[in-house]
Amino acid sequence: MPRNSLEEQETSMLRAEMEILMNERQSLLAVTGAAAVFVAELDSSILPDDVCEAAKVLSNALNNLPEETLRDALEKVQAESVVSE
Repeated sequence: MPRNSLEEQETSMLRAEMEILMNERQSLLAVTGAAAVFVAELDSSILPDDVCEAAKVLSNALNNLPEETLRDALEKVQAESVVSE
């Protein structure tokens, strides 16, 4: 049974939305990876208390991510740093 024009249009819109979501995921992985590297490099002994608290909030958010997502994020940052060198 051939698809009608409405079904084709819906399929096309779903594909476009999936593409947008995948691009957003890649951007979010890059931000997450950069944040994880940033937190890992911080020296809390020299940070002002309010900055240290903000770093703890960020650290907790990163620690609450699924391990696979955090691994993907760190790999994304590693791949981007290799490309930019």
